[in-house]
This record gives sequence, C-alpha cells and structure tokens, in this order.
Amino acid sequence: MPESWSPNSWRAKPIQQVPTYSDQARLAEAERQLASSPPLVFAGEARRLEASLARVAEGRAFVLQGGDCAESFAEFRADTIRDTFRVMLQMAVVLTYGAAMPVVKVGRMAGQFAKPRSADTETVGGVTLPSYRGDIVNGIDFTAEARIPDPDRMVRAYNQSAATLNLLRAFAQGGYADLHKVHQWTLGFLAGSLQGKLYEDLANRLSETLAFMGACGMTSETTPQIRETEFFTSHEALLLPYEQALTRVDSTSGDWYDCSAHMLWIGERTRQPDGAHVEFLRGVKNPIGFKAGPGTSGDDILRLLDLLNPENRPGRMTIITRMGAEILSERLPALIRTVQREGRSVVWSCDPMHANTVKAASGYKTRPFDRILAEARAFFAVHKAEGSHAGGVHFEMTGQDVTECLGGTMAITEDGLADRYDTHCDPRLNATQALELAFLIADQLKADRQQKRAGAHAAAQ
Repeated sequence: MPESWSPNSWRAKPIQQVPTYSDQARLAEAERQLASSPPLVFAGEARRLEASLARVAEGRAFVLQGGDCAESFAEFRADTIRDTFRVMLQMAVVLTYGAAMPVVKVGRMAGQFAKPRSADTETVGGVTLPSYRGDIVNGIDFTAEARIPDPDRMVRAYNQSAATLNLLRAFAQGGYADLHKVHQWTLGFLAGSLQGKLYEDLANRLSETLAFMGACGMTSETTPQIRETEFFTSHEALLLPYEQALTRVDSTSGDWYDCSAHMLWIGERTRQPDGAHVEFLRGVKNPIGFKAGPGTSGDDILRLLDLLNPENRPGRMTIITRMGAEILSERLPALIRTVQREGRSVVWSCDPMHANTVKAASGYKTRPFDRILAEARAFFAVHKAEGSHAGGVHFEMTGQDVTECLGGTMAITEDGLADRYDTHCDPRLNATQALELAFLIADQLKADRQQKRAGAHAAAQ
C-alpha cells in the first residue's frame, strides 16, 4: 500500500457525504457499542464471495445484485425480506437458464441504510432542514427533530441487519431455496401476469429436469446444491464510523475485514482517490466495487484500481457502470479497452437505474422501464463488441407490488405512480418489472451464448 493503513486512517482524509453529529460523546458511545458487538458476516464468507466473483471476472459466472434503495426501520418485516429474497431466486433461475452458467446472488440488504444526497439541506415551504440521509442517520419526516443526525440509529441499524441476515441465512440454507420449490416462489400478484406465465413454463421445465436427476440419484438429500444456495449481502460503504466499528481482524489470516457485509461499494459521489472512503476500503479484504458514472475516465479507473487492488486479485474489484444508454455506448468501450490493455481483473456490472431517474409531472421521482432496459442492452452490446464479459447487473428492486417505475408490461403510468409509491428514497422495480427484466436479459445472454458456440463451431471446421 502507498501509505500505512489502519481502520481509522480515513479520519485524516477529506470526506464527502458525512453527517454532522452534535453530540460527540453519544457518537463515541455508539461506535464503542458496535465495536464490541459480534460481526454480522465472517471473513470466510467474504472470501467465498471473492472466489465466486473471480469466476465472474473470468467469464464463467454472472452476478445478480439487487435489493432496496434504502432499507427503513418502518418497513422492517419478515414478509418484506422474504418477498425480495424469492424474487432474487426467481431472477437467478431465469438468468441461469439464459446464461447457462452459475449466478452469484448478492443482495442490497442487511445494511443498505445510508444514502448520499445532492445537497446538505432541503427546503419545503420556506423551511430549510438537513437532508434525509437514510434511517441509519436521521428520520424521513420533515421536522427539525427528525432530521437531527442521531448516533443511536447506527445501533438500531446493526440490530435490524443482524435480524435480516438471520432470516436470509435461514431461507438460503434451511430448505426455502430448494429448487424443487421453484413453483412456490411465485408471488400472488405475479400469477396472472405475462412474467408469471413465462416463469411457470420455465419452472415446469426445471421440474422435469429435477425429476430426471432424481431418477439418477441426484436429490435434495444427496446434492446440497439443489437444496440450498449461497446468498451474500452488500451495501454502499457510506457511513464510515459504522463501517470502522464493524471492522475486525480475521483470526485465520490476520487480515482486516469489514464485517458489516460481504461486499461493499463506493458511490459516484465519494470515490475521490485522496478521500476518506477510498482510504477506508483499500485496507479491508472484502470484495469491493465502485460506481462509474458518465464522467469517469480510463485514468480514473486505473488510479482507483491501483489504490484498491494493487495486487490485481481476481474477484476483488467490481466496476458498476451507471451512465445512461447513449453515454454508455459512447464511453464504455474506451474504459473496457483501458482495463484490458493494462491486464486488470475486474467484474463489469451494469446499474441501469441511477442515470435514468426523472421527475414526473406529478412531482414523483421515477424511472422509465424502457430506459432501464435500453441501458442494460447497451451494456451487453458494448461488451460483446469489445470481446469482454458483461459480468452482472445491479438493480434497485423490491418484492412488493409497488408503483414507482414507469412502464413495463404492467404499463404503470404517471397517474398510477401514486397508487403504491412507498420508497423512502429512489424508485424501485417491483417484482413483476424485475422478473420481466430478468427474462429480457436472459434472452440476450442466451443469444450471445449461441452465437459464441456457432462461432467456435465454424472456427473448428
């Protein structure tokens, strides 16, 4: 590393997107309480994720990363966690079928509380208050009391994350994820939709395959891969006092791991090479990523890779593009060529959500489904043209039947946004839209796979 690192060395660096806590004694006590609490995840789990992401970087797997824009205290319910988890399972089955390769499942869950803001304050009706920065920092209600940053919220976020992880592990390892239950994963409101029918057809084919495998002796009892799945967690490492407090030394390797999640990423607003967030994440051994927006240059990427992954360790780095379809088609090719020229091992993932946020006439912040799809398609097309592996997708989504993104086969209109607009921050794909997008991406992956196979066959003649 260019300089010595410690879990608190970030405190000497310039920092963006940081709340101002008025009571430093309470902040210190919250950090002390978190530092003495059990880790949420373990180093061995993070290493397994890194090994899986290394296969993605090599073109032998695909990563599906998705979940809430910002988790909230008010909407913390078991059925909410379950519904998002099972939509992720459905999407993974669809993508596995299309890509004919393993799908690594990474949730934006059990820690995705903090949110960057474009301004430190917001004004409503002539009243100016601190911006809402996620439930881990302050409250969403537009009152002076709610908007005061409260360090105790970090402890509450930790406790909710622990409970969420407990349930996710039970779902992933306790039989809920058994492929024999593929039909049972369908949510009620999906049943009558086009996506519900497509998924039912796919589930029927999978059931026939499982019946054949069972006849050959490969059952849930004999083959753990059928009965259970690996499900990892991730969030933006934005609130560094929380992240530092949950950083631990792994007793088996002596390395530092941020035990708040298996994977962390740095947002577009906080990836300054000399900034606090890059400084913190360069020293932990978790798989990490960073967002790359429209203004990202090849030099920017190489500088960050030099700092965050100087050993060029496969599976360590994920670059998550978020540019909009037109800009991505223009600028991503040069970034891919730069990374390829320098021999850097990265996972390329597409976040088609953040560059496609608009404000509807009704005042609601929304995202048109056709723009989301256009950026995803452009991402795959560019990687295909550059001979690179389009390694994954990164969605803000929910298992709930919300009306926050326009369009899709549900044909959500601007007038319909108010029906079930429940997000605390950014608009999310609902379960039907998420599954629709998975089918469309699967078709793209399948077409690319068939074209590669045809090309290899022709070359062998």
